[in-house]
Amino acid sequence: MAEGSSSRAETPVPDAETLQVLRDMANRLRIRAIRATCAGHPTSSSSAAEITSVLLYHTMRYLQDEPENPDNDRLILSKRLPFMDMVPGWLEQGLGAACGMAYMGKYFDKASYRVYCLMGISEASEGYVWEALAFASHYNLDNLVVIFDVNRLGPSSALPLEQCTALYKMRCEAFGWNTYIVDGHDVEALCQAFWQATQVKNKPTAVVAKTFKSRGIPNIESLENWHGKPMPKERVEAIIELIESQIETNQDLVPKPPVADSPRFNIEEVIMTIPPAYNIGDKVTTRKAYGLALAKLGHVNNRVIALDSDAKNSTCSVIFQKEHPERFVECFVAEQNMVGVALGCAVRGRAITFASTFAAFWARAFDQIRMAAISETNVTLVGSHCGVSVGEDGPLKMALEDLAMFRVIPNCTIFYPSDAVSTEHAVYLAANIKGMCYIRTSYPETSVIYSSEDRFEVGQAKVVRQSADDKVTVIGAGVTLHEALEAADELSKEGIAIRVIDLFTIKPLDAATIISNAHETGGHVVTVEDHYKEGGIGEAVCAAVSMEPGILVYQLSVSGITSSGPPSKILDKFGINAHCIVATVHSIIMNQII
Repeated sequence: MAEGSSSRAETPVPDAETLQVLRDMANRLRIRAIRATCAGHPTSSSSAAEITSVLLYHTMRYLQDEPENPDNDRLILSKRLPFMDMVPGWLEQGLGAACGMAYMGKYFDKASYRVYCLMGISEASEGYVWEALAFASHYNLDNLVVIFDVNRLGPSSALPLEQCTALYKMRCEAFGWNTYIVDGHDVEALCQAFWQATQVKNKPTAVVAKTFKSRGIPNIESLENWHGKPMPKERVEAIIELIESQIETNQDLVPKPPVADSPRFNIEEVIMTIPPAYNIGDKVTTRKAYGLALAKLGHVNNRVIALDSDAKNSTCSVIFQKEHPERFVECFVAEQNMVGVALGCAVRGRAITFASTFAAFWARAFDQIRMAAISETNVTLVGSHCGVSVGEDGPLKMALEDLAMFRVIPNCTIFYPSDAVSTEHAVYLAANIKGMCYIRTSYPETSVIYSSEDRFEVGQAKVVRQSADDKVTVIGAGVTLHEALEAADELSKEGIAIRVIDLFTIKPLDAATIISNAHETGGHVVTVEDHYKEGGIGEAVCAAVSMEPGILVYQLSVSGITSSGPPSKILDKFGINAHCIVATVHSIIMNQII
């Protein structure tokens, strides 16, 4: 059994015996791919066999029996295997995550591990890939190598550049990458290219590998219309016998062990040691409270990092940047890549990761968000400037679909805090949650309504106004909670009492609190939200009470195309302010429903 040393390869090319073993292992990988994917995708696996063989058994350093060891080199490809840190999806979204891993290794861990990302060439058509290429170059990620498997063919036809490797090289170099062109089936050339990459400083490396789809499979190699098709059963054994005849050794190679220089730390059970420093009645925007809370959290744990897409002055993550500049990652206006980078930073429990932008802009990255959720990554996304309460900033920045988007993401916890105190608690709770979180912050200043002693839990709503005489339960969150409280004050002057509930988390929803309070107020519930009706708070509440007899839900929400203007006028125009809540309660009473 051939075995490598504990250091990086000291020469560009291994000896002849090792090269032959690498060729043989590539053919064994082809055979395994054919057997495993007789009903699926053996063609792409065959084109990348030599690349995979060289990476896994010669270039990369890792412990096979410890796939999540923090010192291991990382590999990203579009397969779900035990040593894969994330699910890149189709087409692969792995380069952004690879950038995050490499950034973490170079600037945070300051460790020896390297990151390799194997990509099908179809992905070069994705703009997201070029966002990632620009990011890696800007941050001089010399511990990152991307391999383009240039096999000419996409899923349905030949790709625009086909196998013009020179153009791929020119494009990568234009983005600031050190680039090599190699024969992707030549293990010696691959070994040399990967070794050369380890010698390059302050630049990421791209290896443009010319390959052939279905390599080694007679009468199928490099032909169109075989993507995703199984090998004919009557031909499988003959193809395997042919490939086996080319194998000259029965040796295996053991990957070189990594250098054990990654820092060890604890990011579990982050505790709020100092309560929120706000007084009831203070006027604070929840977006600013988010920035302050994140900066405070950064002092509690030095593995907290923040990412933003050149919106830090608006999302208020700039507060974190000023206090912890070494842990702030500017991703510029590239939200899709930012999600990938955040994912890469968070994998293997390397950081407590927060990423923020305008809530409306998360829609650009929905595919990346859903893949991050499928990868079961612990990452918190924060969206500011939600709803029509943005006011003069106009409809382009008014997020009115974000709750619907994040509600459909599996296992995603959604926080919608209504004041500075609850925002700070949302940040600390999110830091401890396994899985994805979304925090929705608002633009206008709102009054602090909770004391520093108040406690918050995921999935537990707050009843903030109640009496024995309440006729209706009004449910709000964010700015609409304050409109509900104002409406309660106005109605109380008329002798009408209403109950007001702050949801705090939209998902999971506190159905028990909603149902019990609805029954106590005659079964009448009014939801009011700065969001479209579809997929918002009202629909979530309707779903929660759907099996409960005697409960009626009246939904106040934004409809139609919005416009800009003073927030107070816009809230009134779209029917979600205190005046509209009062009118709805009057309508319920006048119709003698109560």
